[in-house]
Amino acid sequence: MKWASALSEKATLTEAVAECAATVKAELGSTVPDLVVAFSSPHHATGYDAAPELLHHALGGGLVLGCSADGVIGAGQEVERSPAFAVSAAVLPNVTLSPFHIEDDKLPDEDAAPSEWESLVGAQASADPVFLMVADPFSIRGEALLMGLDFAYPLSAKIGGLASGAHQPGGNALFLGGSTHRAGAVGVALSGNITVDTVVAQGCRPVGQPMHVTACHANYLLEVDGQQPLKVLQELYSTLPEDDQRLARQSLFLGIVMDEMNDNPRQGDFLIRNILGADQEHGALAVGEVLKEGQTVQFHLRDATTSAADLDVMLTRYAASRRNSVGQGALLFQCLGRGAYLYGRPDHDTYMFHAKISDMPLTGFFCNGEIGQVSGTTYLHGYTSSFGIFRPKRDI
Repeated sequence: MKWASALSEKATLTEAVAECAATVKAELGSTVPDLVVAFSSPHHATGYDAAPELLHHALGGGLVLGCSADGVIGAGQEVERSPAFAVSAAVLPNVTLSPFHIEDDKLPDEDAAPSEWESLVGAQASADPVFLMVADPFSIRGEALLMGLDFAYPLSAKIGGLASGAHQPGGNALFLGGSTHRAGAVGVALSGNITVDTVVAQGCRPVGQPMHVTACHANYLLEVDGQQPLKVLQELYSTLPEDDQRLARQSLFLGIVMDEMNDNPRQGDFLIRNILGADQEHGALAVGEVLKEGQTVQFHLRDATTSAADLDVMLTRYAASRRNSVGQGALLFQCLGRGAYLYGRPDHDTYMFHAKISDMPLTGFFCNGEIGQVSGTTYLHGYTSSFGIFRPKRDI
């Protein structure tokens, strides 16, 4: 297995593809890649329909997968708000690639059998595939897609993001094979001698203490540890230092432990969701996730310093857990709200990944939503950096 990453800031798509292809060929030699992942800034929008064929021809082959992106990541750089095109090319011996394009009206019902998902995707769960996918945020129910894939492929890792760069339906592009789609989701199931480790950094730190949900209705948090959550929050707020009080007024979230067996949650075990509003009369909070009684929850804060520290924790933890396994290439799906907008400078997350993990090829884009796993379940995230680190399986 071998990966290469390339980035071009050429003004035209033809020039950008040619420059990326030259870089990839220099790294891979005469070997034709099996998979080509590509992300294009909207400055090349007039060439979206031609991009897959241009890439395929320039590299001599390979399944093309990718999308439009408001910012792209490649070859150690993050480029935002200017022309850019990024490519990751992978040579994947003993790996079977099963590409798929799914439109929203083709999503199976909630009670559909796993076999319906297998037919839709073109891969058997018994083959133990991993999934790489990108989707259009305007035209597909992303959470329904991920829930269905988790149901049909419960042991399979899934990584990806929602396309960006357009502000209305039909403006984004999804690349698959030789075609460009304007709706739905595209992806590839990879089975055989490949696996992907996922690292999801949600950019938050907990404040206060973990609590148990003692009453809730749908996404309304009605009671924690027998108390009104708004009252608990007000009491917590009064104990916070001034800087944290400022954050609590503008960047307060609720972390939810999704693993019911986890009695001692730590940073990274929480699914971070927005607090959507408060009911002053009843002391309840509306949260961006359906809740269940008995769940462990904790308030969280986010800012640039917190996001950097959280990423450091998650990458350091991953590096320590994988001392004997070497990734060959990685993809990064980073929220549009991160990057230079959050940190005040470019390349922050890319630089930290290379410093903490390795200088392996890293490619990606800035997303309208990030696909990543928390406690074995796949979610759509916001404000997140979701990494997929690809390596051969040890047992093949």
